[in-house]
Amino acid sequence: MTDATLNPASRAVAVGDHAAGVARAGQLVTLYGLVLVFGWIGAMKFTAYEAGAIEGLVASSPLMSWLYAIFDVRGAANLIGIVEVTAAALLAARPLSAVAGAAGAALVAGTTAVTPTFLFTAPGWEPSLGGFPALSVVPGQFLIKDAVLLGAALWILGDALRDIRATR
Repeated sequence: MTDATLNPASRAVAVGDHAAGVARAGQLVTLYGLVLVFGWIGAMKFTAYEAGAIEGLVASSPLMSWLYAIFDVRGAANLIGIVEVTAAALLAARPLSAVAGAAGAALVAGTTAVTPTFLFTAPGWEPSLGGFPALSVVPGQFLIKDAVLLGAALWILGDALRDIRATR
C-alpha cells in the first residue's frame, strides 16, 4: 500500500481532482440530454401518430386547448414541434452563445412547466390501484418526468444568465 491509499488527505485531493471532471460531464449530459429529448420529441410532433397521441392532453388542458380554436390537430402539433425543435437548437448552441442557451432553456422551462398540469386535466391516475396517488403509465408517468426536465432547464437558464451578466 502506498501513502496515498492510507492517507485521507491524499484521497481527498484525488477525489477533488475528479470532482470537477464529473461535474462537467454532468453538465454536458444534462444540456445535451435536453437537446436530445426536445429535438426528438419535437420532431415527432410533425407526424400524424404524435399529433393524435397528444390530442387528448392538449384538448383537456385549459392552458393549451385554445390551440384547437386556431389550428387543426396536425397544425397544433406542428406548432408545438416548432417550439420544441427550436428550443433544442438554441440549447445546442449554449456553449457558443449564452443568449441562445438562455432562450432555449426558457422555452424548455415554459414547456415543462405546462405539461405536468395535464396530470390534473387528463386522466392520469390509475383506477385499478385506487386512483390518486397511483399514476397511470400514460399519461401519468410519462408526464411526471417533466419535473426533472424543468429543473434541468432552470439550472441551464440560470447558468446562461450568469454568463450573460458577467459579459456586461
